[in-house]
Amino acid sequence: MSHSDNKLEDLFLTRRQMLQRCGVGMGSLGLATLLQEAGAQTPSLTDGANPLSPKKPHFPARVKRVIHIFANGGPSQVDTFDPKPMLTKYHGKSVPELAFPGRTVGAAYKSPFTFQKYGKSGIEVSEIFPKVAQHVDDLCIIRSMHADTPVHEFSLMLLNCGDNTRERPSMGSWVLYGLGTENQNLPGFVVMCPGGLPVKEASNWRSAFLPGVYQGTHVDTANTRIEKLIENIKNGRIDASTQRAQLDLVQALNRKHLAQREKDAQLDARIGSMELAFRMQMEATDAFDINRESPKTLEMYGQGTQARQILIGRRLLERGVRYVQVWHGAGQPWDSHQNIAGAHRQLGLESDQAISALLTDLKQRGMWDDTLVIWGGEFGRTPAVETNGKADGRDHNNQGYTMWLAGGAVKAGYIHGATDDFGFKSVSDVVNVHDLQATILHLMGLNHEKLTYRVAGRDYRLTDLDGTVVKKLFA
Repeated sequence: MSHSDNKLEDLFLTRRQMLQRCGVGMGSLGLATLLQEAGAQTPSLTDGANPLSPKKPHFPARVKRVIHIFANGGPSQVDTFDPKPMLTKYHGKSVPELAFPGRTVGAAYKSPFTFQKYGKSGIEVSEIFPKVAQHVDDLCIIRSMHADTPVHEFSLMLLNCGDNTRERPSMGSWVLYGLGTENQNLPGFVVMCPGGLPVKEASNWRSAFLPGVYQGTHVDTANTRIEKLIENIKNGRIDASTQRAQLDLVQALNRKHLAQREKDAQLDARIGSMELAFRMQMEATDAFDINRESPKTLEMYGQGTQARQILIGRRLLERGVRYVQVWHGAGQPWDSHQNIAGAHRQLGLESDQAISALLTDLKQRGMWDDTLVIWGGEFGRTPAVETNGKADGRDHNNQGYTMWLAGGAVKAGYIHGATDDFGFKSVSDVVNVHDLQATILHLMGLNHEKLTYRVAGRDYRLTDLDGTVVKKLFA
């Protein structure tokens, strides 16, 4: 090729470019080989190799997709799925066994709700979940959960990201990194949180040091119109072919810009998100539009924001989205420091019908066996009354609380572990948060010890240096 064939700007190097090419060229080649062998490099969307393409699990998976109904703020275990008659006996009395070290607690506080046995399993469920109770023979109820601290910020980060304080990739991001997604026209990890962001905001679904392409896509499901639910999803002024031509031009410029910056991960993620946004136009409009459901299905799920977003969650799952997290509002709605009788009843009824409908719907659509449903929050609540003058609520409790799983991969009509007689501390078959995360990853065919990413000379994983797969939960 002659000099006349080159563009003028291609004939010059900046001082920085010359030093980079001459001084570290061979070293970069060697480093790239080492990193590739260690699995630390992830193909970018601009390389032509799509990092979101479906990947093989470490071993045969029991589960293809997950929906986590996040009861944000800490639902009370003794008012939902872990009844404690001892609280009725000692109601209003001081019980030393309920004391946190260095923390004052009030008197024992009985549940304001009645419990009833359901199904062949005879598992007791609170009156605030009358429709979910009809599915109790399908539930795998963990009554022995344990988190590290009774602080929202720390426990939210621990459950979602595996670390109390440091920003780490979220579980949805790890799953997407490990398995990719089955639908390239939708985000593989979707987070629905209506009316604002929760404590720690987007850190709950951020990809952190993983490439940005694995970050969760947040949707404010307080909006009902598709145009507001997914902003800027369509260009009303030009047709799709013209949009495609525009995007191709912009992406060509972006790729040239990226090449000059040695594959900057954040820039690469932005370029990929532009491409995904274009592909989403038709698919997302369909997935988020619940009016395309039959009247019978809409009636089954019921009214309200929680019902709408759980139905959207099912529509996303059946379209190949790998991980869906449905938040029950923002601002800690289950955080009932007072009026727990009214607040928990309202919160339960807001989600009860839709959760019941989801479990029924998954079975009817043949999705039950390979879908994992998770319900629960970042911790539970004390069996004792709040002590700061609020005589009808409960404080935070990380030492023993309840979460449940459902789907064909887990035991049905099963209770795992137990808290003490008052529902304060987990005392048998304790499941800490890292155990739960290791178990979820295992069901998806991922070894939590091998799903790692090298950063700053260390291999990081979701479960840090902890976590044991709880095989007793498996069907």
